[in-house]
Amino acid sequence: MTGIETPRAPRLIAISSGKGGVGKSTVTANVAVALAEMGLSVGVVDADIYGPSIPRMLGAATTPPAMSPDQKVIPAEAQGIKIISMAMLSDDDSPAILRGPMVTKYLQMFVRQVDWGQLDILLLDLPPGTGDIQLTLAQAFPLSGAVVVSTPQDVSLKIARRGLRMLEQVNVPILGVIENMSGFTCPSCGTVTHIFHQGGGEAIAQELGVPFLGKVPLDPNVVDCGDEGRPLVRAHPDSPAATAYRQIAATLAGSGGPAQGIATPFAWTLAEDSGKPAPANASPGGAADRLAALDHDATGLALRWCDGTEQHLSDRDLRLACQCAQCRDEVSGKRLLDPGTVALDLALTRVWSVGNYALGLAFSDGHASGIYPFAALRALRGTELEDV
Repeated sequence: MTGIETPRAPRLIAISSGKGGVGKSTVTANVAVALAEMGLSVGVVDADIYGPSIPRMLGAATTPPAMSPDQKVIPAEAQGIKIISMAMLSDDDSPAILRGPMVTKYLQMFVRQVDWGQLDILLLDLPPGTGDIQLTLAQAFPLSGAVVVSTPQDVSLKIARRGLRMLEQVNVPILGVIENMSGFTCPSCGTVTHIFHQGGGEAIAQELGVPFLGKVPLDPNVVDCGDEGRPLVRAHPDSPAATAYRQIAATLAGSGGPAQGIATPFAWTLAEDSGKPAPANASPGGAADRLAALDHDATGLALRWCDGTEQHLSDRDLRLACQCAQCRDEVSGKRLLDPGTVALDLALTRVWSVGNYALGLAFSDGHASGIYPFAALRALRGTELEDV
């Protein structure tokens, strides 16, 4: 023991939505402030590269950030929260005209190359949809969980359902659903008008078996507060919407803990035996889609799953099972890789984690573009033994 503590990694929580215009960024800004008021150290990544809005909503400066001595970006601070956004790297009138690889580069920088200090929670305000940005974050970072924001409108709820399914497919825990713009309370007579219907968010949460985090009512002050950089939680702390934000924050503060299985991210170089993750507990009833341990010898890759299942797959079989675009036709699924070109003595050289849901594998023939989802690995034929 050296007596030196390793800095604790923050819990990464994505705030997502299936479609735009549901108030996701407003929810993110106010929940962040509510978490900070609870005494937590909070950061926010404005991951909406093309339409950043978090700095304005929180009243943060959008001047170009400075660099720390170790060449990390120093985030802006406002309302007791650390913030990074594309709005700090471009003028208000300058559009972010970026292709996918550059968007990925900025996202990696926003999380890994920012001097966040010691955070408890890092909120990722995602753009709407289920595209490149969402997949990049799910693959590159071990997300502790995700929150889906929707309005009670039927169209919004249907799209939110798709977003939930996408997150489930990449093993991101769903922390819950928030129904925003749930109803408007007349300030004069107190009558509640459900402009976008009511109860849809709670119904979807029940249908999909995920938590319902609460309803946030419409509040006319939200617009002014967002434009002026004064979050509703601070400007109107006694309003029904501010109360709802605090209740949601209190729930999130106690959720999104460590998932079952080995710690991610990791990158294991077999020749040097460096970067191999420490094994985790496995027992009957554990998660079937989480890895508890992995090992390798001359006969192949040994996998132990959290439910106690052990599986052994040869290196060559894994290479032949690659589903990348070089090895399989993306439309028909037809194999493009000729098995005769794969050497019998081919070997694994490197194994790394892809988010919470897959492994990346590199082989001695130089191939390293395949992603192997846990479900696909478990479906491969190999030597399997169920612990009794």
